[in-house]
Amino acid sequence: MRAQSSAIAPTRIAVDAPVHRRAGTLQAALGVIAFSLTFPATAWGLEGFGPWSLVAVRSVLAAVVAGGCLLALRVPPPARRHWPGLAVVAAGVVLGFPLLTTLALETSTTAHAAVVVGLLPLTTALLSALRVGTRPSRTFWAAALAGAAAVAAFTVQQSGGALTAADGYLFGALLVCAAGYTEGGRLARVMPGWQVIGWALVLCLPLTVPAAALALSHEPVHLGVHSVAGILWVAAGSQFLGLVVWYRGMAAVGIPKASQLQLAQPLLTLVWSVLLLGEHLTVAAPLTAAAVLVCIAVTQRARG
Repeated sequence: MRAQSSAIAPTRIAVDAPVHRRAGTLQAALGVIAFSLTFPATAWGLEGFGPWSLVAVRSVLAAVVAGGCLLALRVPPPARRHWPGLAVVAAGVVLGFPLLTTLALETSTTAHAAVVVGLLPLTTALLSALRVGTRPSRTFWAAALAGAAAVAAFTVQQSGGALTAADGYLFGALLVCAAGYTEGGRLARVMPGWQVIGWALVLCLPLTVPAAALALSHEPVHLGVHSVAGILWVAAGSQFLGLVVWYRGMAAVGIPKASQLQLAQPLLTLVWSVLLLGEHLTVAAPLTAAAVLVCIAVTQRARG
């Protein structure tokens, strides 16, 4: 009986592994869909909130949701050794990326800002290689570079190829977000992904609560359907739920491979921009989409 049980166990593991990877890929893809709505939702939020108010209030709202979940499930605080990593996640995805992209979107279109997420997968993979010691294959890197180049060329062409003052904010957002993704993906291997972003949000409350109060006292607020829907989505969808499934996906399939799914994010953002904001899309979109999908397929099959 023992011999039979030991023979069954490896088979079960071999069967479960592909299922686990597929589930991880699906979760990461759901995170990308949630993130693709961030820029249009931010543009809606800016119709009624100032940039500082929007960032601070969205972080507080997301922290209330996350903190409520942590309290309801009586989740104990993370071990002390995990707090530095959580601080990097907080600085990158809770504070840095939302603030810098919101400031950029005051003067930039969502199409132009999409260049950030077009280059984000490659930057995340690079930081992952440095931080957690991953070594993707040459095929992986070739496909990642090709996809990033295609997305960058498309998004820059969409914006007319002109560099604006917002580009400094966008490239800064690129770096801090990649650092937050890398550290969050590493932590999601030792704790549930929703707890990673949940504790990062709670960690920021001593900063975001007074920041929200100060910003709201200095920036006028004009509530409307768009502004309310926008801030609710970036708080609950982008800032919490999207990151929950994203970190779970990265933990399951690895940071480099999950990050390459984000090559589709700028194109999804442009679709939402047309549907929700009325921006115009050129005929280059389907050609770029096809190129990006090929690159995604190659990176998902390439061995690390």
